[in-house]
Amino acid sequence: MTRKTAADFDPEVLKLFDQYVHGGISRRDFLSSATRYAVGGTTAAGLLTALSPSFAAPLVAADDQRLNARFVEIPSPEGNGKVRGYLVSPKAAKGKLPLVLVVHENRGLNPHIEDIARRLALDGFIAFAPDALFTLGGYPGDEDQARALFGKLDQTKTRADFVTAARWLHQQPDGNGKLGVVGFCYGGGISNYLATQLPELQAAVPFYGAQPKAEDVPRIKAHLLIHDAGNDERIRAGWPAYEKALKEAGAHYQYHVYERVEHGFNNDTTPRYDAAAAKLAWQRTVDFFRARLA
Repeated sequence: MTRKTAADFDPEVLKLFDQYVHGGISRRDFLSSATRYAVGGTTAAGLLTALSPSFAAPLVAADDQRLNARFVEIPSPEGNGKVRGYLVSPKAAKGKLPLVLVVHENRGLNPHIEDIARRLALDGFIAFAPDALFTLGGYPGDEDQARALFGKLDQTKTRADFVTAARWLHQQPDGNGKLGVVGFCYGGGISNYLATQLPELQAAVPFYGAQPKAEDVPRIKAHLLIHDAGNDERIRAGWPAYEKALKEAGAHYQYHVYERVEHGFNNDTTPRYDAAAAKLAWQRTVDFFRARLA
């Protein structure tokens, strides 16, 4: 069966799904509101299932023989006590490699984000993807359960965990000492946040992520590559103030808007994925990291 795309759904259903995914409405509220768009034998529950991720076909298999991949745990005294993450590097590496922290969406370290880490490793980076849900048992294998768990996190401690993870990665002996971060949705917001916290960070790539406070922007030393979706009114509403703060601070940034695509367009496990926009944004991302971290 051919998987549906965003064009197969009423725009109002996509807005409802975005609200649900980001905690604006409950599952019950989504189902109740989506009923009016359930036509042709489709139910509201069917719409939710169709919009939810499918992890059946990763781009890079978990057992890809070109990679070294393992889970590691590190202490995080200022955070939740420990960080657990997925560390991936290419086996055929010659010399020390650039380092990229990978920050997940608001469901923890799911199979899609592990796949993203493997893609980066095949492109010649050491990638480390922490799981913010580790202290609550880790990614539970179910997106709805993961989303519910995510709401229980102490975000002050969770942000400290990501700072710890970035600094740990920066010190890895196989790395070249040049650090970048890429994040998606929640992770895009963390990417922006880390740019305000880590002077050693050299490159940050937020995909459709919340912007930092304007007063924190002058601390940004990293070069930024920012990707937003044209149909993402929620995130784009914060861009004018962020751009103003970036300009006033003299920060180095590139900003790309991918027209007529949805929030989450890079995630190839959901119908909001847009192949053309994702391919372009990802190539820009890899090129940017190679330029800034080589």
